[in-house]
Amino acid sequence: MDGRHPIAWRHVLPHLRGWNGAVRLVLKGRGLCPWSRHGESCVCAEVVAAVDVNTLANEVYKHNFPSTPLWAKTIEGITLKEFDRLSFDMILMSPPCQPFTRIGLQGDVSDPRTKSFLYILDILPRLQKLPKYLLLENVKGFESSSARCELLRTLETCGYLYQEFLLSPTCLGIPNSRLRYFLIAKLHQEPFFFHAPSQILTRFPDQSLEELCKDNVDKASSSFPSGEKSLDSNTDPDCSSKKGHLPKGAFLFKLETAEEMVRKHNQDNDSSIQMLEDFLEEENEEMSQYFLAPKSLLRYAFLLDIVKPTCRRSTCFTKGYGHYVEGTGSVLQTAVDVQLESVFKHIESLTEEEKLMKLTTLKLRYFTPREIANLHGFPPEFGFPDKVSIKQCYRLLGNSLNVRVVAKLISILLG
Repeated sequence: MDGRHPIAWRHVLPHLRGWNGAVRLVLKGRGLCPWSRHGESCVCAEVVAAVDVNTLANEVYKHNFPSTPLWAKTIEGITLKEFDRLSFDMILMSPPCQPFTRIGLQGDVSDPRTKSFLYILDILPRLQKLPKYLLLENVKGFESSSARCELLRTLETCGYLYQEFLLSPTCLGIPNSRLRYFLIAKLHQEPFFFHAPSQILTRFPDQSLEELCKDNVDKASSSFPSGEKSLDSNTDPDCSSKKGHLPKGAFLFKLETAEEMVRKHNQDNDSSIQMLEDFLEEENEEMSQYFLAPKSLLRYAFLLDIVKPTCRRSTCFTKGYGHYVEGTGSVLQTAVDVQLESVFKHIESLTEEEKLMKLTTLKLRYFTPREIANLHGFPPEFGFPDKVSIKQCYRLLGNSLNVRVVAKLISILLG
């Protein structure tokens, strides 16, 4: 990226995301711009507008990026003239995901929360100067939506080349499953060296196109009638597709299937993924607040995804983490010498008091907000204002994106 490239920050979701950090990580990797939250200017990139209506998210953003213009308004509240005055070269956006989640109503373009995204699509062709680059992130499910069809039509009308992805942080060796849809687009210049317009790629283009497309998803069948299970939000087709069998002596405990057991065993033996211990804080007295309550242990023991520091996996952390237990993210077993099998074997025949005694030996705790931020790729310098509660931190991080995944996509986009 040569010269001064203003970057228009289009943050249409009311919560912390990580786009700014990804931009800075890209520039730092190119020796151009360090992370800063104390007002130092970046000579090679400028975020000309950060837009959000959520007061808490804005406070966290301002805490980390005090010099960035922050607009506390809706996207629809920005006029065409205001967009033109920004004269930006790149737009980064995360349209509201609720209309596209598989567990939601899937209202798609009829959902009022899609209004901001449709407004952007309406504005884009009418800008005096089209941005050179565009990057969009959303949940898995967006790829089969009418909103995505509208996006592709708009990009083609405006003359953009684009490429779609379904990616998870495990692609970069990060032990966390967070499968998301991404689209990168640029105005007709040099084509992408890996360009596969009929594919939704499930790997980064670091290898040959033949290998890259081996596990692709065909846009023509983007409803995923046969591949849905392999692309589950807690299963990564890109990096966890190895075949395997139950390890010798293993038995099924909790509410797991043999297939799930094999998948976890394979993930934990995949040396291309880092261990969780590389992302954890040191254990101290303050960690006691993160241990699961006895009531939660008894009620949800058979539903928990339990991982040790030496594991190379963790499930997707949602905004309900720390408040709700089921399906919101993995919990950490800090008593590393205790075997899960010894705790869960015949546990159903015990009294509640005996169950609790056994479960307590695992010393299960939630991941801290800092640890989740580490897994999301936020640098050590990133922080929360003191007045932000732990619950609020979890909500913001649960709605965030992985900084390193986005940084790599921006690097690919810039070429």
